[in-house]
Amino acid sequence: MDGSERMAARFPRDVAVSLAFLTRIPAERLGLAPTDGADLRGAVRSFPVAGALIGLAGGILLLVTAALKLPPLAAALVVVTGLALLTGGLHEDGLADTADGIGGGSDAASRLSIMRDSRIGSYGALALILSVGLRASLVAAFLPEAPLAGLFALVTAESLGRAAIVHNWAELPPARPEGLAGGVGRPDQETLRMALVAAIVIGLVGGTLAAGPIAAIVALAAAALVATSFASFSLHRLGGHTGDTLGAVEQLTAIAVLLALTAFR
Repeated sequence: MDGSERMAARFPRDVAVSLAFLTRIPAERLGLAPTDGADLRGAVRSFPVAGALIGLAGGILLLVTAALKLPPLAAALVVVTGLALLTGGLHEDGLADTADGIGGGSDAASRLSIMRDSRIGSYGALALILSVGLRASLVAAFLPEAPLAGLFALVTAESLGRAAIVHNWAELPPARPEGLAGGVGRPDQETLRMALVAAIVIGLVGGTLAAGPIAAIVALAAAALVATSFASFSLHRLGGHTGDTLGAVEQLTAIAVLLALTAFR
C-alpha cells in the first residue's frame, strides 16, 4: 500500500479524531482520542470535512426549528446555541480570550498574559455578543423561505472556518510553545494543501447550493481574505498563533462566509 492509499484508508479515522477534538463527543469512551501529537497533527487535514459535518448538524436543527415555525431570529439563535453546545464553546472561548488580549495588552507578552486569564473582560464580552448576534441574524436571513439553503450555508461556513484554523496553524509559529497548538506541532504543507482542497470543494458545492455560484466564489474569497489577514495580524500582535487565535479565526471566517452568502444570494 503506497502513501496515498494509506492516507485514504486513514481518512475516516482522521475525521473521527477531528470531530472528537472539535466537539464534545466523548473521545476517550469511543476510542477516538488522538494517540499523540502526530496523530492529531495529521488528522487536521480533515478539519474542513469535520466542520461540514458540524454545520450539517446545525443545519438539521435549523430545518427542525423551521418546521416548528419558530420566528426566524429565535430559530437562528437556537441553531447558534446548539452549535456552541456541540463544540463546547471551544471557538467562542478563543474569540473572547483573543479580543481581551488584543484589546487590553500593550505588547505581545502582556497580550498573551491576558489571554491566559480565564476571566472574561469587556472586549471579550463584546466580541461574543457581536459574534452570536451576527451569526444568528445571518442564519435568520434564510428563514422562513429557504431553510434548506440555510443548511448548506452552515455547512459551508463551518467547513471554511475550520480550514482557516489549519491555515493559521500551519503558516504561523506558535506564540506560546507550551500551549496546546504549540505542543502538538505545526501541520506540514501537504496536510495544509489537503485541507484547503477539501475546503474549496465543500465551499464551491455548499455555497452554490446555498446561494448560487457567484456567492460561493465570493464566500471562498472572503474566507481566504479573513484567514490570511488574521494570520498577519496575529503574527504582528502576538508573534504567532495560539489555541485562542485559532478559535478566533474560525469564528471570524464563518461570519465572513455567512455575510458573503447572504449578501450575494
